[in-house]
Amino acid sequence: MSVALRTTATHLPGRTALADLPELADMDAAQRAACLSLGIDRVAVGPDLSAVDLAARAGRQALATAGLDPDGLDGLVLIESRAPEAFSTSEATRLQRLLGADRAWAFSVGGLGCASVVPALLAAAGRLATEPSAAHILVAHGSKPVTARRYRHPVTVNGDSGQAVLVSRDGPLRVRDILLETSGAYGDLFRVDYRGRAPDRWREECTDVPTYAFRLAVESRKRIAALTGRLLERNGLDRDAVSCYVGQNLSTAAHRIVAESLDVKLSDACGDNLRDNGHLGPNDALFNLATALDRGELPEGGLAVVLNMSPAAAWSAMLVEHGAGEGGAVCL
Repeated sequence: MSVALRTTATHLPGRTALADLPELADMDAAQRAACLSLGIDRVAVGPDLSAVDLAARAGRQALATAGLDPDGLDGLVLIESRAPEAFSTSEATRLQRLLGADRAWAFSVGGLGCASVVPALLAAAGRLATEPSAAHILVAHGSKPVTARRYRHPVTVNGDSGQAVLVSRDGPLRVRDILLETSGAYGDLFRVDYRGRAPDRWREECTDVPTYAFRLAVESRKRIAALTGRLLERNGLDRDAVSCYVGQNLSTAAHRIVAESLDVKLSDACGDNLRDNGHLGPNDALFNLATALDRGELPEGGLAVVLNMSPAAAWSAMLVEHGAGEGGAVCL
């Protein structure tokens, strides 16, 4: 692939201690114990910010870091909200207006939960590949939980965040390859039944906990291992050629499963960001990559494998090279 991540900006609002979330008081003993065992101490919470607000804040930060005027954007790809503020509206064009990116076209992608960042990056890459005059595409997302309850049993605790990635032909992080697989067997595994219910009664529920905890967990181990092996093989690399492995932040148990399935060590950025922010949806993996880069875990010339999984279900592996281009930075 001939695209690069020129800038990555992640906006995080204030934090709330996990123990202070009001929903903990309503949990039974088993759910409370499961929630407290995830490896999360604090959760990023921005109660007065919508998903579009969060995406806009990150977008402004990414453009400012790149020194790019909003009119310089050729495209805007919004990773859709899990629960839009209103039906029959366009959050993509609303974000376009908030950023002042009047010259860009805008649309949204999604449907794969945490892994939705991958089709967004592929759409940006496709635009750059097919339109020679296009130079800068902004991929953005505002991550907010669907319901007032942030704990998704038995998986994780959802935090709030905004993220924006400026995708160009050149930049400090070149995307060398992306693999993505999906399965139709789990599309209804998590759901929120909202029709006819007041928002304060919405609950995100796992429709089949054994399937999630066992069948999907086993399949995810196999899929991630196979995807990573194929990614490295078709790029002529072995596992030791990779400087840094990062994934998304669901729980310490999920981190352990990924590390064991690949027989590698995940970047410390994953555990630290999980502990301090909770799960940030599609924003997790690139935030972890940016943190690892900032800490020197991905040296110039080094390679990173960026992994994503979603109970939707989808699995992805992305190969990124540091130092293949100029003109950008990551900002936390």
